[in-house]
Amino acid sequence: MSVSGLRKGGVTLTALGLIGLVVIYWLSFFWVSTEIRQGIVQRIFYVHVPAAWTTGLAFGIAALTSAMYLWLRDERLDRAAVSAAEGGMVFGAIMLTTGPLWGKIAWGTYWTWEPRLTLTLLLWFIFLGYFMVRSATDNPEKGKRFAAVVAIVGALDIPFIHLSVIWFRSLHPAPVVIKPEGPSLPGDMLTLLLASFAVFTVLFFGLFLLRYALETVRVELDARAREVAA
Repeated sequence: MSVSGLRKGGVTLTALGLIGLVVIYWLSFFWVSTEIRQGIVQRIFYVHVPAAWTTGLAFGIAALTSAMYLWLRDERLDRAAVSAAEGGMVFGAIMLTTGPLWGKIAWGTYWTWEPRLTLTLLLWFIFLGYFMVRSATDNPEKGKRFAAVVAIVGALDIPFIHLSVIWFRSLHPAPVVIKPEGPSLPGDMLTLLLASFAVFTVLFFGLFLLRYALETVRVELDARAREVAA
């Protein structure tokens, strides 16, 4: 796909995602039922949980494309990896911001070093390291290879984040959707949560396409600059 096509696709998906966010959060305040124990504060659920889902999706894509880059040495895969990783950092920041705000009201503290929170913060910092490693060497190709390994290692943390609340005693609630006996949410809450997953996913892919297009242009300009310098 051409850079122009990537931009158009990115703009379209991003616009749809932003419109979807408006709809989701209107529904979260004026349609979905209020959780009995936590009250209105529970509505942050429709930001925090889909942000967590999108973070895992983005970092998973970054790891997969990184592994393929190490195998095939196709620069397009590296561009896809860095674009996905940047999206993961953004949605991860949303997740790590909304979580403590929710936790302060639900638990009485912004942060506690319980397993899921600790592993999630570790994941975010591993991918921060991904970007640091990319620029830590004078050889760009070597930096890309080292960063690809970091992305793969970082993604190994994702299943442990999900399983940590099952394996260990934790303040963090157990999964309410992905569990053997099925979702335990009321129907309207589950519907809105799944819709928010879809909206966040569309928004991520819109931003991903825009970032990929930008990275493609940057690479092309760098190549032209080298040709002129030669």
